Formats: sequence, C-alpha cells, structure tokens
Amino acid sequence: MRIFVTGASGWIGSALVPELIAAGHQVVGLARSDASAAALTAAGAETVRGTVDDHDVLAGAAAASDGVVHLAFKHDIAFSGNFQGAAEADRRAVDALGEALAGTGRPFVLASGVAGLGPGRVATEQDMPAADGSPASARMATSMAVLALAARGVRSCVVRLSPTCHGDGDAGFMASLVAVARAKGVSGYIGDGANRWPAVHRLDAARMFQLAVERAPAGSVLHGVADEGVAIRDIAEVIGRHLDLPVTSVAPEEAAGHFGWLAGFLGSDIPASNALTRELIDWRPVHPGLLDDLDKGHYFATPAPAAT
Repeated sequence: MRIFVTGASGWIGSALVPELIAAGHQVVGLARSDASAAALTAAGAETVRGTVDDHDVLAGAAAASDGVVHLAFKHDIAFSGNFQGAAEADRRAVDALGEALAGTGRPFVLASGVAGLGPGRVATEQDMPAADGSPASARMATSMAVLALAARGVRSCVVRLSPTCHGDGDAGFMASLVAVARAKGVSGYIGDGANRWPAVHRLDAARMFQLAVERAPAGSVLHGVADEGVAIRDIAEVIGRHLDLPVTSVAPEEAAGHFGWLAGFLGSDIPASNALTRELIDWRPVHPGLLDDLDKGHYFATPAPAAT
C-alpha cells in the first residue's frame, strides 16, 4: 500500500516508517520543516510539505494514498497550556482527512489516548469516553468522529496509546520526571504513589500502527498498552536508585509546586487492558516493559533540562 503518515518524523512516526517500508509499503510523510523532510528521505519515504493546518495538503495526500495513519498532534501548544486549541486543530485535520477517504474503503488510523476512559479501574477497548466538556474530552470526541467514518465507507481505527510510550530517546513524561527529580534532589510521587499508568515501548507501538493499517476492522479500537498499570511509586523508586536520590511522597496540595505541569497527570490512576487488541490484530509486545526500560539506564545518561 501507499500510506500517508502525519507525524512521520516524530517519536512514534520515526519508528513506524521503517516498519512500514520493511513490510513492503510505500510511505509518504508529512514534513513541516527541512529537517523533517531530510529525515524522512533518509528513511526511504517520500515527503509532502505542510502542517496539520494545511487541510488541502492533507486531503490531497490522503486521496492519493491507499491508507492514512494520523499521528501528528500539536503537543507543543497542548503542554504550554492550550490543550483545547491543539484538540480543535486536530479535529479540523481529521475532518479533512476523513472527507478525502469517505466511500473508498481505505484505512484511516488515528492516534489517541487511554487517559480519561475510566479512572480507577482497568479500561478496555469497549469503553467509550464521556463528553464532560474538558479539553481532554475534545480529543476523545475526535476519536469518536473517526470511528463514525466506518459508516461512511472508511476502514477507520483508533489506537489509544498509553500516556508513556517509552524508549531510548524519549523526551516525554518519563524524561520530564527524571528531570524534576534531578532539579528537586528527590525522586517524588504523589500521595501513596499506588496510582497506575499503562505503558508501551515505542517500537511495540509502531508495530501496532502497522498492523492496524493493514488489518484492523472498520470502526475498531485498539489499546497501545503493554504494561497494564505501573505504580508511579515503583517508577519513582527506579529513578531514585539510578540517580542516588531519596524517594519521597509529595502531598497532593504540594504537587503543582513540585512537579509543575506534570502534576495534573502524575496523580491519575488510569490502568488499561490490551486483551481485545491482542485478539483482534494478533499484536504481541516484545520489547522491554517500562521498569525494565528505565533500568537500562538511557534515561539517566545525559541530564535533561528541568521541566518545572
């Protein structure tokens, strides 16, 4: 297939592109900069210049492809305080892609997340998000719109990713938590730290997107989850051991001052299952789990700027 990938030079996209090419697919990646275009060319992909705001570019590339994987999201503005704006931009991009694919029977795979499905219990692929007016629910609404495209002749699929897609080179939640520990001199967790996060290795996530575009049924939901739920306290203990720092509980009312923007996420208890995903597309994670990956040491090799 000729597959159009947005976010193709990003954290997961840069792992997905070689997976797709190795499987015999032709990849066209959206590139918003010269550096992204060069990276995609070096990886063996074609490039289309533009951003997720260039809806005509998105629609044209989708129409000229046999399938689409939409990974791009404005994380830069989302985590600088404008998650709503990022979610709204994503919805407009998805609408443009969906219109181009309507009636074709071609696959459209969207990256979303498991957070917010059912805090405090193990979420499954059958759980659907509730519209509560929060910024996070705006992104969930986009995933529901993609699933609804199945009724318009699109083989649509939503991959709900774990909050941390870890691996060597990760600059996300885990790297930020390590940076906070370095800056504060303690490896902290909120309250008793028993709350759980699902996790998946970046390379296992990339493999899931490949399988999704190849074989996921129309209107399906997959969970990019390998570890069902890792206790935040256990993560803090590994970080403390590697940095030789004390491991300390941070009171909930002090979390924002200690963890900065991470505090709003770090106290969440959001375990998730992958049982239906394994059955549906025969996906099996083979790379290290989160704690084992942390123990490999690459998160601690080079100090990163503090995230506070």
